[in-house]
Amino acid sequence: MATLEIYDTTLRDGAQREGISFSASDKIKITKKLDELGIYYVEGGWPGSNPKDIEYFERIKKIPLKNTKVTAFGSTRRPDVDVTFDPNVQSLLAAGTEAITIFGKSWDFQVTNILGTTLNENLNMIWDTVSYLKGKNIEVIYDAEHFFDGYKENSDYALATLESAQRAGADKIVLCDTNGGIMPLELMDIISEVKKRIQVPLGIHAHNDSGLAAAISIIAAQMGLLHIQGTINGYGERCGNANLCTIIPNLKLKLNMDCIGEEELKNLTKVSRYVSELANLSHQESQPFVGSNAFAHKAGVHVSAVSKSSKAYEHIDPAKVGNKRQILISELSGKSSVLHKAKENNIELLKDYQTKEVLDLIKNLESQGYQFEGAEGSFELLIWKALNSYRNLFELEGFRVIVEKHKDSPLVSEATIKVNVDNHMVHTASEGNGPVNALDNALRKALEEVYPQINNIKLEDYKVRVLDGQDGTGAKVRVLIESSGDEKKKWGTVGVSSNIIEASWLALVDSIEYGLLCKEINAQKALIKNNS
Repeated sequence: MATLEIYDTTLRDGAQREGISFSASDKIKITKKLDELGIYYVEGGWPGSNPKDIEYFERIKKIPLKNTKVTAFGSTRRPDVDVTFDPNVQSLLAAGTEAITIFGKSWDFQVTNILGTTLNENLNMIWDTVSYLKGKNIEVIYDAEHFFDGYKENSDYALATLESAQRAGADKIVLCDTNGGIMPLELMDIISEVKKRIQVPLGIHAHNDSGLAAAISIIAAQMGLLHIQGTINGYGERCGNANLCTIIPNLKLKLNMDCIGEEELKNLTKVSRYVSELANLSHQESQPFVGSNAFAHKAGVHVSAVSKSSKAYEHIDPAKVGNKRQILISELSGKSSVLHKAKENNIELLKDYQTKEVLDLIKNLESQGYQFEGAEGSFELLIWKALNSYRNLFELEGFRVIVEKHKDSPLVSEATIKVNVDNHMVHTASEGNGPVNALDNALRKALEEVYPQINNIKLEDYKVRVLDGQDGTGAKVRVLIESSGDEKKKWGTVGVSSNIIEASWLALVDSIEYGLLCKEINAQKALIKNNS
């Protein structure tokens, strides 16, 4: 089994994606997660480019890492500058990392038209920088920028740049598809030619402008390149970098290539989501392997087949990458879907008519605009009501929401609510930063005396979807609310109405009822366990 080095550049190349700005603390946290994942190299940043990266390198020195080598990234010396006085090179040394990654030009067009120097001086810049750093007993990884574009226009010069790095003592030479335009068969031909001239271990760094970065990286590994660069979730400039969340499981599970351990691989989905959170981006749920849709089944035929054998519609066991199977409930669902989802939520539908009743109810509600794919809380409540195992915690008598806006003053929202709680009428009011927030605050205020555990239920996300834009402001809307409780349990609830306040209220009530009922059920289970 070949051993591959996975090189992560999320903190540098990945952070060049629009909308991402990692703090030094974020970068420290991500490095620790990547270390737990078993990533061999983590590129921390470019220490000569900004104070944040300088802070990161100072702090990371003091943190023990089990699997990971941190690398600093920078360019070759500047044209016509002595390498010992080049500020970029000196800042790389000051970072104090075990390894340094240097990039240099491989495309003659880039050398003359962009860098503005001669082809011979560029070769000297590569040799001088790599040999100088090697003289400091540092591992040097040489990134051949724009290598494939350069090779296609002037193969002799592109190869000469690699040979310059090789003669200078580079430990690894990485072939970069910087513009993301190389095609698979071209790649294979070029790598074959490179291997005739270069004996230093080779690597690949691919961008995704043609949608092929992960495929290019996997093909390169199959051709014997044992150093694979990429980013978590494929983050990066323009269309992104090669996605390590796709590359790693394919190498490990499909090609039997040893890149990270089996136990570490089980952290992949968690790390993918963690990086999304710190990047402040929505997780890409359609991602292979780590997206929530990767092992989600909606059609009744699929669910029935998966229930008999997972390999019917799943190419791997989702647990191997830390993910899980999802059964989505929709108008496409059959009885198998409802039974599977009920069982998944520890609910047993004993009789066939009960399953049919729930299925008919789901299809009727979905025809009105409801969607239960992201609303498992509402789905469970629906089943409990169908089985007559639902206890109504409170009953709404009425509410009123007032929104006021005066000139030069902020908008003010106030909700007044009247609910019957445990045969006791509660009438209260509360303000909020919007009508839904005001309603949420008023309902919690009305319930907290009888149900103090409500304070542990938090609203995490709120989404509104217009179902038919042709009706303009009178269109039906679907509101999805995601909430969380103790032990990081999360659940979704849904409400639909042509009035956004009513839709929000329906989803909000489901959210709070579900959270409170789950607490009651868990408390009863704990009591039975203690008494047994």
